[in-house]
Amino acid sequence: MATAAQSIKPLATQRQGKYLVFQLAREEFGVQVLKVREIMGLQEITSVPQTPDFVKGVINLRGKVIPVVDLRRKFGLDDAEYTQRTCIIVVQVKQVAGPVLMGAVVDGVSEVLNIQESEIEDMPDFGADMTLPYVMGMAKVKGKVKILLDIDRVLTSLEVTSLAMLPDLQPLANGGTATN
Repeated sequence: MATAAQSIKPLATQRQGKYLVFQLAREEFGVQVLKVREIMGLQEITSVPQTPDFVKGVINLRGKVIPVVDLRRKFGLDDAEYTQRTCIIVVQVKQVAGPVLMGAVVDGVSEVLNIQESEIEDMPDFGADMTLPYVMGMAKVKGKVKILLDIDRVLTSLEVTSLAMLPDLQPLANGGTATN
């Protein structure tokens, strides 16, 4: 019979690795580097009517139209003026029909960290009414806490599916890229 510590260890091992660290407000978040396709400066974002408030719109990424989400809005943070550090992180998100590229507006990118299993703790228990399935854990690095995100779960399956229905947004066949 496995102990609780033994059943937690495989999850922590899956969480360790290289993370791109970015800021939203005064907090630092990390997303697995393997999910990141590129980091780009802000560009013109075309609004799409009748999309959720956190969807900024779409951009043209080398001939492919991809949705852009404002993570401040998605996480319920106050809006802030864009600065020279504000950027779009293009990530590949899994969905049932296949991977989809999405952009995420963040306040700034700071570094890439190699986070070890021993530096990651599970999300604290805030009570049964508050579950955050997109938080993989909390990393304690350089005296600070970084919130590690499972970017595939930041948007619910329903949200990703509805964004993929936007014109010209097709899943990437066989894990390919969105470049032409």
